Amino acid sequence: MTQPTRRELANALRVLAMDAVQQANSGHPGMPMGMADIAEAVWRHALRHDPADPSWADRDRFVLSNGHGSMLLYGLLHLSGYDLPLAELKAFRQLHSKTPGHPEYRYTPGVETTTGPLGQGIANAVGFALAEKLLAAEFNRPGHSVVDHRTWVFLGDGCLMEGVSHEACALAGTWGLNKLVAFWDDNGISIDGHVEGWFSDDTPARFESYGWHVIRGVDGHDPAALDAAIAQARAQTAQPVLVCCRTTIGFGSPNKAGTHDSHGAPLGAAEIAATRAALGWTHGAFEIPAEVQQAWDARATGAAAKADWQARFERYAAEHPALAAELQRRLAGELPAGWAAAAAADLQAVADKGETIASRKASQNAIARVAAHLPELLGGSADLTGSNLTNWPGCTSVTPERLKAGQGGNYLHYGVREFGMTAIINGMALHGGFRPFGGTFLMFSEYARNALRMSALMKLNTIQVYTHDSIGLGEDGPTHQPVEQTATLRLLPNMDTWRPCDTVETLVAWQTAIESRETPTNLVLSRQNLPHQARSAQQLADIRRGGYVLAEAAGGAAAAQAVIIATGSEVALAVAAQQALAAEGVAVRVVSMPSTFRFEQQDKAWRDSVLPRALPRVAVEAGATAGWRGVVGLDGEVVGLDRFGESAPAGALFKLFDITAEAVVAAVKRTLAA
Repeated sequence: MTQPTRRELANALRVLAMDAVQQANSGHPGMPMGMADIAEAVWRHALRHDPADPSWADRDRFVLSNGHGSMLLYGLLHLSGYDLPLAELKAFRQLHSKTPGHPEYRYTPGVETTTGPLGQGIANAVGFALAEKLLAAEFNRPGHSVVDHRTWVFLGDGCLMEGVSHEACALAGTWGLNKLVAFWDDNGISIDGHVEGWFSDDTPARFESYGWHVIRGVDGHDPAALDAAIAQARAQTAQPVLVCCRTTIGFGSPNKAGTHDSHGAPLGAAEIAATRAALGWTHGAFEIPAEVQQAWDARATGAAAKADWQARFERYAAEHPALAAELQRRLAGELPAGWAAAAAADLQAVADKGETIASRKASQNAIARVAAHLPELLGGSADLTGSNLTNWPGCTSVTPERLKAGQGGNYLHYGVREFGMTAIINGMALHGGFRPFGGTFLMFSEYARNALRMSALMKLNTIQVYTHDSIGLGEDGPTHQPVEQTATLRLLPNMDTWRPCDTVETLVAWQTAIESRETPTNLVLSRQNLPHQARSAQQLADIRRGGYVLAEAAGGAAAAQAVIIATGSEVALAVAAQQALAAEGVAVRVVSMPSTFRFEQQDKAWRDSVLPRALPRVAVEAGATAGWRGVVGLDGEVVGLDRFGESAPAGALFKLFDITAEAVVAAVKRTLAA
């Protein structure tokens, strides 16, 4: 059997990409054809992976940040021996196939992250590399490097145009993530054409200014040049690496190579035939010669690499059994033994204490309690630690100096980078071994919205602390006062958003977030103090359901004439309104609903017991009213805010916008009179 040349091996990727895009009649053939030689160099000569076990803990991670070129990755996975048969490549972009238009985590074996919107893949990769570095600092011991892998990234001009790449890559340089290697596909083409008119950055200088080691001027079609660059990247011990690869988009296409015509559309049957001829590829559509398939097959080398690591891990476990067991637990995403009992004790202690404090402070106290039981907790804030209150006694800041010295930490300072922070957190959650959370003002969640969407889409167990949750922010004014943010966060599928009313609900929100394995959580917290609400033992347990009866109507459930539903700071208004109405002989029930997501997951019997269908409903929340309209029904009312705020003390604003107990009383009376 003739040994294929490296160009022939790369050509296998090219023809699979153009054939699949042609069959789907949509997709992006140009990037896979242009980066095929780089892919061959990385996947056959550098990437350490086991196709038979895509979740092997110490595998290298590969991220296709320019994810529109997904057929490159699918071709690599198929040829290398992953569970991705040729039939799936033929079903590219079709319903329920394992080869969707962009790589999607949980769909395709070997896909490490969902890279749709450009720039987030490289940001996720920074999270991967940071998690590796922190885990290595925590668990490796002299003579035992059980955490020792790299993160390889492909990215294009579009990724570098997106601002999130700046946020994340600047941090990667500051943190000295030397096991992060990115290959820039410098082909000079985007969908609109040649990029000189809108992308004239000096990209190598930009990355050098971040603190990256930059390898300039690499011919992306020369295996020897690529091998030399990879060797140089592997030798780097202090900096992340950017390999600048000059390539031709659509390489091999006689008439469309080097143009935007090959970027985002099928080449067409005639051009595919011409490309096959130009490449010297005499095989039919989706046909890969046995010798090419065999040369690509990485199952044997992958199994050997994993077996070698397993043997090393067993020696490590023999010498450090407690560390080995803890690392395995954390990588499996399991909670520590005794978590449930500790959480119950913490909750009772907080309920007994009954503090009246801001829920952001209650969150800080909750973090301290959680951290005492959960060593994998990894916090941080986008330059608002003192306002978000995301740090806790005994936490250790991750600094460049500590990282350089091989030391870790459990608190990250992201700077003013909300989008980058959230995308990096996604990467750390995907990597495993940590439960990462971030923090910023609720208003600034807008900057991070697409990374939040990716958290939900990938079903990651990330946590975001969003403080200063309403007009209660006060004097900073409408630019910083959230109105629609909580409502729109609740619209994200598979996203749990909690707006707790006191210390007790805040701790439950944190505990529920930690226990969630496939649901990201947002914690929406107040700047102003919130009064403690008394509860029975049953009510304490019911908080986890997301919505529960906090204060029953005078005379009991049978006497209730209406229901007031509230969250966060407005729960106190609802309780005050209930008392005022009781004095007038009107019996109403108060329902606290800190998480509509959790409440909607409950069975119908529970939901009906909390919100009886026969009772009129009034909802109150200092924010947009639209989300509550479906809860209160056509005959109900919502006391809220559907305009921007003003700059003034919080008390004056609540009065100005009529979000008061008196307004709730009036709304209840109107619903009863209707």
